[in-house]
Amino acid sequence: MAVSETIRLVPFEPELLPSVLPWFDHPEVQRRLGGRSWPQRELVLRSTVWAEEFRGRRVLRSHSFVVLDDAGTPVAQIGGDVYDRWTRWDPVGEQVTAVDHRRTAGAAYVVDPRRWGRGLGTAALRAFVAAPELADVEQFVLGIEPDNAASLGAARAAGFRSLTTEPDAEDMVYLHRVR
Repeated sequence: MAVSETIRLVPFEPELLPSVLPWFDHPEVQRRLGGRSWPQRELVLRSTVWAEEFRGRRVLRSHSFVVLDDAGTPVAQIGGDVYDRWTRWDPVGEQVTAVDHRRTAGAAYVVDPRRWGRGLGTAALRAFVAAPELADVEQFVLGIEPDNAASLGAARAAGFRSLTTEPDAEDMVYLHRVR
């Protein structure tokens, strides 16, 4: 079933936390993203000033949004960091193995489990890419576990293409969308 409603992104503010937290009680969400600490961490990260590089890239800022349906009900959360560049990281050798100098946003998202299968993941990804706050980003990257068919399908439907084909040391394949 496709999304028939209009969605919009709003900044993830503390007053939206009670609407988002129950999603993280679902076993599949916990397996993929973790428990209730994940959305709380997102609130903290948006005001973090990063001084150190992370895996060969510098975090410039963080953005986190809640997706609202046409009735104003939260239906998804999406957010991530904007980096000065994208790198491939070898955790065994603890070194960068490739550098892409485009400004890149990495993102993660969750859809209310009661609304799975309606195209909201795809809609959330499209809205994230189109967000004015991310107008300076040239590339968007998602790390998805290869057995997460629903998320891979949502990403592909939103215009993301394979960046890597083999899972990395953290069992992630990466998809990207270049502006």
